[in-house]
Amino acid sequence: MKDYLRTLTQDSVDPIQGRNKAREYIQARILESLQRSGAFINLAFHGGTALRLLYGLQRFSEDLDFALENPSSNYDFQYYLNALKKMFISEGYKLEIRLKLEKTVQSAFLKFIELPYELGLSPYRNENLSIKIEVDTNPPVGAGLVTTIVRRYVFLNLHHHDRSSLFAGKLHALLSRNFTKGRDLYDLMWYLSDPNWPSPNYVLLKNALIQTGWKKDIPDERNWRVIVIEKVSSLDWKKVISDVKPFLENMDGDSLLTKDNLVSILRKSNKDQK
Repeated sequence: MKDYLRTLTQDSVDPIQGRNKAREYIQARILESLQRSGAFINLAFHGGTALRLLYGLQRFSEDLDFALENPSSNYDFQYYLNALKKMFISEGYKLEIRLKLEKTVQSAFLKFIELPYELGLSPYRNENLSIKIEVDTNPPVGAGLVTTIVRRYVFLNLHHHDRSSLFAGKLHALLSRNFTKGRDLYDLMWYLSDPNWPSPNYVLLKNALIQTGWKKDIPDERNWRVIVIEKVSSLDWKKVISDVKPFLENMDGDSLLTKDNLVSILRKSNKDQK
């Protein structure tokens, strides 16, 4: 399997894209291990990596995000991590895992030691490739759940938030962050450019915002675009582009991502709803 990863990354146009490909392959293998360990009995996959692997979002993603939607005595985050570490080490990877279980959002930082050097993506042996896994053990209620079989390097049977709930999760992230993350804006334009994508899950969006201390008007089907336009217009768009550009599958894919274009799409969809 490690030889396959070398083949996968050797034709990359630059080391950044090579790292993106390597990270995505390892993400798929992590999901494969979680699947074998029974993690999806309890967990639902969501976030940017879910959008990419399940629906073809044209940007790479760093983290794996899950919600504990079916808590039970079978849920054991550390057990899942031990199993995936055993799998990767058996295939010749050098892996360290740093685990944080104390907070509501449990996290694990996976460090694949010297992997960029081994793949020819870095001249420095001491560089690592890192992936973070997060599990929200107290997610907001209201998410729709589905299970999808997808082939992404390996066959995966993923339990995940449905399309409407994924959209709501992205809106919550965009509205609640106190810093600029350009990937949120790229994803929003990606959602809005698909006329067949369903409306956001307003119940989940409301509950998520309340849970994280939202003090303004609660977005609903009548006003969410106006609220999002206000947020979009307040951001530093130089930071937007610099954040998202390294993750784009097509390095010129940011050319249409402008404040004016995104606001225009939001206003048009608002008129279409009336």
